[in-house]
Amino acid sequence: MQELYNVKKKAKVKIDESKCTKVIYSKKTKSGAIQEHYAIKAVDDDGTHLTKFITKAAYDALNCKAAKA
Repeated sequence: MQELYNVKKKAKVKIDESKCTKVIYSKKTKSGAIQEHYAIKAVDDDGTHLTKFITKAAYDALNCKAAKA
């Protein structure tokens, strides 16, 4: 179970890992370096899209499907 924040409900909700996807957001900086940000994405029961940014170690430990950003 993953705990994400739902802005509409103004509360934390628990989402099963089978309903989550893990995503890597990457961008190129001015200096040419590539930055990567790791996140979990899910949809709550009321239809709200949820995103939570996590560390690389937490990303690697997840058993979710990987998706493209």
